[in-house]
Amino acid sequence: MTDYWLSKLFYDLQSPAATARWREDRTAILDSYPLSPEMRQAVLDDDIAAMAPHVNAYLLRFYCLVCNMTDTDFIARLRAMKPEEEARHG
Repeated sequence: MTDYWLSKLFYDLQSPAATARWREDRTAILDSYPLSPEMRQAVLDDDIAAMAPHVNAYLLRFYCLVCNMTDTDFIARLRAMKPEEEARHG
């Protein structure tokens, strides 16, 4: 299920000013979004596996770019999720 506030956060980070503020103080930005405690922690931990089922893939990718995550790291994290996904759907 999509998490509206997580999606809204990631969408809002597309603004260069918001990106700069995010890189300075994530907590201050997060305080503006009523995320569940689990989603808030997932964002703070850059936990792709926890966030992926709740947000559009393009917004998740953009979020990772904002966080300076390399393509290699992003893809590795996605691949690490694959065995769990196959087990749930297989």
